[in-house]
Amino acid sequence: MRRSPGPVPALDNRPHANHNRGMARRRAAIAFEDLEEALAEMAPLHLAEAWDRVGTLVASGRRQIRRVLLAIDLTPAVLEETRERRADGVIAYHPPIFEPLERLADRSPRERTIRSVVRDGLFIYSPHTALDAAPQGVNDWLAEGCGRGRVAPLAPSLRHRPSEAVKIVTFVPALQADRLRGAMASAGAGRIGDYTECSFSIPGEGTFLAGADTRPTLGRRGQLERVAEVRFEIVCGRDALNAAIDALRTAHPYEEPPIEIHPLEAPPLRDAGSGRVVECAQPVALRTLCERLKRHLGVRHLQVAAPDEDAIVRRVGLCAGSGGSLLAAVFAAQCDAFVTGELSHHRVLECLGHGCAVVLAGHTNTERPYLPVFAERLHDRFPGVEFLVSEADRDPL
Repeated sequence: MRRSPGPVPALDNRPHANHNRGMARRRAAIAFEDLEEALAEMAPLHLAEAWDRVGTLVASGRRQIRRVLLAIDLTPAVLEETRERRADGVIAYHPPIFEPLERLADRSPRERTIRSVVRDGLFIYSPHTALDAAPQGVNDWLAEGCGRGRVAPLAPSLRHRPSEAVKIVTFVPALQADRLRGAMASAGAGRIGDYTECSFSIPGEGTFLAGADTRPTLGRRGQLERVAEVRFEIVCGRDALNAAIDALRTAHPYEEPPIEIHPLEAPPLRDAGSGRVVECAQPVALRTLCERLKRHLGVRHLQVAAPDEDAIVRRVGLCAGSGGSLLAAVFAAQCDAFVTGELSHHRVLECLGHGCAVVLAGHTNTERPYLPVFAERLHDRFPGVEFLVSEADRDPL
């Protein structure tokens, strides 16, 4: 989409734009690491497809970030715009480093672009499929163009996000479990949200045979002992792990307390995943759906293939960019229409064979109009930084 000329934020046509520009001049810049952290929160990298190249592709050579350019593709024209608008780096939706780079010479436009980025001390960050899958990301925005309805991931994410917690397991005489819990909780273990001293115990019988050089708390050396114990489990953040283990060793009655540490994975986000399926609040004619999408995307034309030109749509599957890999999920969800950027000829025929209409808007036409939305989200997070939507970035077709 074309934006108004000049080096101003794409969102400055809002009533409070001049006020925001004044804030940008007065406020301090941010560290690149702060921007990197915010981007990873908005588009968690673990949500990206396994084949994708997301995150920081080129780190910033600048300590402070004041102006950032947003684009779908980092082309030579976009790089030149980055220089002209004095941006400190580019959030390039499509990763410009994808296949392995064998050399950084001047033999291809891509090599020359990456060399220039490094030479100028700029950064490149690519959110790509992580931003597609994330809540409030590209696909959720695309779903808004279909009208009111219930929205859910077409293929929910099964990739877990890393957890900052572990589970500590030990075995302790049942009568000593409360004392152990209190000591470890004081060291920072057992916290879940606003709850403290969270643990779990399973009763059982423990056995041990103390050696000649031991000093057993219970029983005698050389004699098999049976003790009523509990399996004691407690969660612990990694930052408190050392203190919690020290507390366990101190509070545990045994000379050699058993200790197990299990890494944990956080559950996947409920509303994250590939594509979206929209259960329309009211059935809609395919023609009406197409008109809504044209207004939402800002395009004049769509390519449509339909088993019936007068089709009524109740369930819409969608995927920004190229959605061919999601057809099995589209058919399983019994979608009446599939909205995406591009599909191969044979994939279109496959959809028609399943009685599913196809609406194609062009690959980047389903992605580029989201950039102003993303810029606004970033601006809300960092009011003192300018987030500019590229004017040189455009559909190559």
